Amino acid sequence: MRPRVRTNTLTGYAELARSLGLDPAAMMAGVGLDPTDLDVADDWIPAGPVARLLQVSAEVSGHEDFGLRMAGLRRLGTLGPLAVVLREEPDLRSVLDVLVRYQSVYNQALHLHTEETGEATSVWAWLDLGEPVPHDQALDLVVSALVGIIRTLVSPDWVPLSASFSRPAPEDARPWQDLFGMVEFGRRSTGLVFPTADLQAPVVASDSSLRPYTQQFLRSTVAGPPDGAWSAPELVAKTLELLLPLGRHSIGQVSRRLGVGPRALQRQLAHQGESFSSVLHATRGRLAERYLTDDRYSLTELSQMVGFGAPSAFTRWFHDQFGSSPTEWRRKLRAGLPPGNGADAADRQPGSGDGAPD
Repeated sequence: MRPRVRTNTLTGYAELARSLGLDPAAMMAGVGLDPTDLDVADDWIPAGPVARLLQVSAEVSGHEDFGLRMAGLRRLGTLGPLAVVLREEPDLRSVLDVLVRYQSVYNQALHLHTEETGEATSVWAWLDLGEPVPHDQALDLVVSALVGIIRTLVSPDWVPLSASFSRPAPEDARPWQDLFGMVEFGRRSTGLVFPTADLQAPVVASDSSLRPYTQQFLRSTVAGPPDGAWSAPELVAKTLELLLPLGRHSIGQVSRRLGVGPRALQRQLAHQGESFSSVLHATRGRLAERYLTDDRYSLTELSQMVGFGAPSAFTRWFHDQFGSSPTEWRRKLRAGLPPGNGADAADRQPGSGDGAPD
């Protein structure tokens, strides 16, 4: 099943589209979305067409900052029931913990990761849309909406130390500079960097006496995965996404990161019909498809990002998984042809192959 997002994700779309001379109903129909979907705030729609809608709307309207403009029309309530919980969290650290832990509650395609490194903390965002779709505008929306959430809950004047985007630099970067301050484009990752001290910043409207009730509400209503509820394959996949670019993706390294022994981890995976190798190959497949849609990544860079020491090893693995070379896959994508069936490849479970030592 393709990842989905709540229809709340398109909050403000119709209003913004009309203000820029677009017909929102026609634009939505053009990417396979039903305009009446917007009438049901908490319904679910496929994430890929939503990302395509934002991209096409930016191109047709001639406004590269379309995603940023949409974020400016959002309110905390766009997150649905999760907004009630966030409002009563004690500080920014807790807010980010909830957003990361329950991200699938509001966006199944979104992956958020926080990383503390001394005096600076980073929040990285990426999208797994289940299909090769341009998503620069979608990531613009995600990161600018995150800034809006922090400003609503902590301080209206909050700004990060810097923001980085994997997208190419726009012709006019001023809208990004006005919102984020220091901005870099063409980077490997998209996200925000801010002082670690900001994690202690209190939520301005928080009432500690209400927190036990919001936590109960979270467990009973939001239905996101609480601590320990991720399946073993999900935990391994999330860990591999972080470790593959570092070349530290053996089962021993992953199991240490998860605080469990390698044999115990294998047993947990086997109990759910998986193996470490199967999860490794499926994760690599998703990442390879994601990165191949971006022409700025060379084959050498891409092979390193999915944990291969040499492009030749990556090419052999990719051909085994997808039935074509990475170069041919990318060429077909540029030509508008079906590049391959990543879902089928992810379902295959080859042997340990390269990079899956015990």
